Amino acid sequence: MASIYKIVSEAEWRAAEAAGVFKGSGIDLQDGYIHFSTADQAKETAAKHFAGQSDLLFVAVNADLLDLKWEPSRGGALFPHLYADLPMSAVTRVTPLPLCASGEHRFPDMVD
Repeated sequence: MASIYKIVSEAEWRAAEAAGVFKGSGIDLQDGYIHFSTADQAKETAAKHFAGQSDLLFVAVNADLLDLKWEPSRGGALFPHLYADLPMSAVTRVTPLPLCASGEHRFPDMVD
């Protein structure tokens, strides 16, 4: 199983759980696809787009269950994008993404 990751506010995620599907966060809805990161990309994504935010969850997703498009973004790196809703059945783990005293996020173990 290949894992990809989504950083999302707890409020957005809890609403998705209640609805039974994740349609995306604000930026996802604006761009027309759900942004994900690989294990190697997640820390930079957090630093660039979520600096200082403490109400976040780190969602692990089974990439093998999704029809992803890998498209270039930062520096030409390929990022996984989902042009559909994320079914909860593809989610393998949801963990808090707290801030350390240094201001950086403390990530759980990631598996590719």
